[in-house]
Amino acid sequence: MAILPIIETPDPRLRTISTPVEAIDDDLQRLIDDMFDTMYDAPGIGLAAIQVGVPKRLLVIDLQEPEEEGGDPVKHPMVFINPQILEGSQDLSVYNEGCLSVPEQFAEVERPASIRASWMDRDGRIREERIDGLLATCLQHEMDHLEGVLFIDHLSRLKREMLLKKLTKARKAA
Repeated sequence: MAILPIIETPDPRLRTISTPVEAIDDDLQRLIDDMFDTMYDAPGIGLAAIQVGVPKRLLVIDLQEPEEEGGDPVKHPMVFINPQILEGSQDLSVYNEGCLSVPEQFAEVERPASIRASWMDRDGRIREERIDGLLATCLQHEMDHLEGVLFIDHLSRLKREMLLKKLTKARKAA
């Protein structure tokens, strides 16, 4: 297991359209484990393979929501290989999104409130589910990465430029 470097904007690799995963082999399983280690270490709730420099249609998510109010987060790691959105609801939801590739910057993004998605899990089983809430938002956010899209691309030009200026200023201060 390893913690991989996370690519940050404006790195052009984040604009790469990822290619389908062809085989679920030992190398892919290792990459999945490393992606979870990297995501938990960051810390984050989702990570696409392209964010660690691997242009494959693979992402990991763990919302790490507490089972009980005030309790410690419980891990529920999920792996999505070659995910597809089959249908998005007409109802929209707004979530204040952030991204490990756009560190410490957040903005409200509007997305379908629920989706029907299909994917392969890490054992190669085909899954299809209706997903809503934070998981739907997170899955759509991570799937955008597979198409070379960042959450800031959903913002108006003015909001995006302001956010990127804040990021540049924060980097200079660090």
